[in-house]
Amino acid sequence: MRNKTGRYSGYIRPFSYVSDLLILGCFAFYYFNFQNKEVPFCLLLSCSWIIIATHLGFYEVYRYTKLISILNCAVKQFLLFTISVLAIVYLYCEGTSQTAIFCYLGSVGLSIMALKLFIYYFLKEIRLVYGGNLRRVILIGSPQKVESLKTFFTENLEYGYKVYRFFPLEKDIEEELNEAFSFMTEYNLDELYCAMSDFNESQLERLIDFANNNFKTLKFIPDEKQIFSGNYVFQYYGYLPIIALREIPLDEKNNKIIKRFFDIIFSLAIILGILSWLTPVLAILIKLESKGPVFYKHKRNGLSNEVFDCYKFRSMKFSLDEKYDPVSKNDYRVTKIGKFLRKTSIDELPQFYNVLKGDMSVVGPRPHMLSYTEQYALKVNNFMIRHFIKPGITGLAQTRGYRGEIEQDSDIINRFKYDIFYIEKWSLLLDIKIIFITIYNTLKGDEKAY
Repeated sequence: MRNKTGRYSGYIRPFSYVSDLLILGCFAFYYFNFQNKEVPFCLLLSCSWIIIATHLGFYEVYRYTKLISILNCAVKQFLLFTISVLAIVYLYCEGTSQTAIFCYLGSVGLSIMALKLFIYYFLKEIRLVYGGNLRRVILIGSPQKVESLKTFFTENLEYGYKVYRFFPLEKDIEEELNEAFSFMTEYNLDELYCAMSDFNESQLERLIDFANNNFKTLKFIPDEKQIFSGNYVFQYYGYLPIIALREIPLDEKNNKIIKRFFDIIFSLAIILGILSWLTPVLAILIKLESKGPVFYKHKRNGLSNEVFDCYKFRSMKFSLDEKYDPVSKNDYRVTKIGKFLRKTSIDELPQFYNVLKGDMSVVGPRPHMLSYTEQYALKVNNFMIRHFIKPGITGLAQTRGYRGEIEQDSDIINRFKYDIFYIEKWSLLLDIKIIFITIYNTLKGDEKAY
């Protein structure tokens, strides 16, 4: 159900392959002494680059691909290529200095990434400014299910999608399908997006048959109340195809080790560099204003829904009553020093002890109180998926404005969407990006921090 009409990828991808291989070869001739082994050296260099790129999908960049995904893939590509270069140099260019090797790798890395990013942003500019490289689409479905995608296409012109018509299914569905098919054929449009839950099985089959027989791209918009994950994975048991519901990067042992190592290093840096001197200062200020402990702990749901004690600096008046209601704006229970702590998110810093203990991660879905986990699980289908990984001090949802108090059902639904996206698309670079955005938002001031 894919269509190449109007795409530049048929030209760009071969150009990228050729230009990258030329960069590899030119810098190799500049930095290395081949000792009459130029041909096998360059062949091995090129083959290793192509094999790694094919395995990682280095050239699988689409208009909707995020920059963080490109950078994440590039880091993996160059790390594996570095290992290959060291092996090839050892075999064919013995005696080459380490300086020459790393100058070569640096020159290749900077040149290839500069070219890749130039193409990426150049195409965005063409779509945004000149209206070129467009994908012409129609939308079919009830307004409430299609409106978000329609708004996204309208407000993000750099992605290069132009909505030619919207069929809201306000009359007979079969009649509207026929009208939509005729419209697509007449104007030779590229892609068809339809709200999946608005159609029965036979109508979905009609949509699929039309797309296949007319070389159109068909994509489904899931019902947000039913489906949040589109990360389905085809696996083969022998020749038998099996569909796995989702692929979670942190299920892989190497990724777990990388994330845990990062968590330990980062939390130790915060504990030794900040909490070691800040805790005594805050302890005095908290105690001077109100009686009670310096730290506050509350039960939260963590990995695999296991319960753990989540630590904070106490920011409210102490009460022996175990009942806890979420903080609202201008809450009378919040102390003066507590208001500052919450506004700056300093009250969350003791959670780095949770990270060091292994209960939490620096980045991940925010943990909820036990009663609220049960409450949200009843409102949001598949809510417990967010407990497939460790909860975090900050998360993708929090950087997108969904932090603090849940004011309406859509808040928890959207928070959950971002949590699922993070779980399925995790990378170390994404963690680093979220941390930087969190720091920026904290310094700027978040209106939902109270």
